[in-house]
Amino acid sequence: MPDSRHTIPAYAQSNADYAPSRESGRGAWVTSVRDESPAWAAGIVAGMCVLTVNGKPLTDMIVWLWETGDETVDLEVFDPRDRTTSPCTLEREVGEDWGISFCDAVFDGMRTCVNACTFCFMGMLPKHLRTTLYIRDDDYRLSFLQGNFVTLTNLTDDDVANVIDKHLSPMNVSLHAVTPEVRRRLIGRNAQRGLDVLEQFIAAGIEIHAQIVLCPGINDGEELDRTLSFCEKHPQVTSLAVVPLGYTKYARNFHSSFSDDPDAARAVIAQVEPYQKRARKRYGRTVFQLSDEFYLDAVLPIPQADAYDGYPQYYDGIGMLRSYLDDAAECLENEVERLESIRRSLDVGNLDLIVLSGKAAARTVASFVEQEPLSGHVFPVRNDFFGGNVDVTGLMCVCDILAQLPERLDGKLIVVPNVMFNADGLTLDSSSQLELEQQLTARGARVLVSSTLPYDLLEGLEAL
Repeated sequence: MPDSRHTIPAYAQSNADYAPSRESGRGAWVTSVRDESPAWAAGIVAGMCVLTVNGKPLTDMIVWLWETGDETVDLEVFDPRDRTTSPCTLEREVGEDWGISFCDAVFDGMRTCVNACTFCFMGMLPKHLRTTLYIRDDDYRLSFLQGNFVTLTNLTDDDVANVIDKHLSPMNVSLHAVTPEVRRRLIGRNAQRGLDVLEQFIAAGIEIHAQIVLCPGINDGEELDRTLSFCEKHPQVTSLAVVPLGYTKYARNFHSSFSDDPDAARAVIAQVEPYQKRARKRYGRTVFQLSDEFYLDAVLPIPQADAYDGYPQYYDGIGMLRSYLDDAAECLENEVERLESIRRSLDVGNLDLIVLSGKAAARTVASFVEQEPLSGHVFPVRNDFFGGNVDVTGLMCVCDILAQLPERLDGKLIVVPNVMFNADGLTLDSSSQLELEQQLTARGARVLVSSTLPYDLLEGLEAL
């Protein structure tokens, strides 16, 4: 059985940082410096701000990586303790890293979206959330550095040249459609710019991971075939994710999707299959990948791991369930003694194990949690906060958890998925991890905040 844990991209394994509270500014703020490192030797400490590198403004990690390839680097550093700015030279041995970490991946402010996408999730949010949740990022630098999907509609000619000159590959691109009038209807008046830039990147040899948000009646059917054919004709598009429209109860443009029509979901799967077969024959890869939701909506089995080409689109919901199922089977087979030890500890403490999950993944999580010897229970949390067809674990909110769990939780060990919190420990309803833990503890529960991936959950339970 393949060990899928080692094939998921690194950026896909961290928590989604939903609307951090940090502010951007001039230069890169230092968060840590390793002892005995070149940065430490030069006197740099956490809290300082690196303004320039080799005379160039330090605007993002791309500049840092590009300018620091040699064994010496000249910096301009601001020290907020005395508000002075000083030159600083770092020197290192061949192969040694600089020993410095920064607060973010971009330092001059995130590039925001210039589109008016009809399916934009930000446009389906309630009005009372914290302001940072309404920021629509569309930054090509984060596409390269962190795997974010971007439309390419806001790139200047200098930006395009920067990507091509530095060969910033791969890029993750929201494609959605290729016919001009359909793209304009979906994205807005800047739609053609995105397609023009994409074709420049393809011509320059930039690898593309593309995405289609499939909206019933707009870019499905014949338009989906046109978009799939476009990608099939361009080998630089090494993966294409097809994901169904998601909508909330606040949406104005949509009130149904493939989640409401199993036959339509099955039709999309059937439509994409010929492209998958041709790609496997031509490249030995599937390339055209459907999100897990399509198989759930269609009530069809999740494809096997080799259909996911090493999970390049994992964080777009492509192969998450298959990865979990395989890891669960492997863990249940290979870690029996550890699981039995956890079960004994739970029995000694008279604790029932309850793992919270979004409704979409509940059955999959149960394939591990509810099997012997762990023999726990999965509690699917209905997303009333957003409504619509929102049912993923990462969008769970504290208000729904507290409303749906029993008022008394004595003798229960509640596992809260850590993916629902951003880097500041906040959920999308602006509640905190601490608040949730306190509320559940007040009801008599023990609480573990952990990843619910099989091996992560095993380690979290062992650490109690």
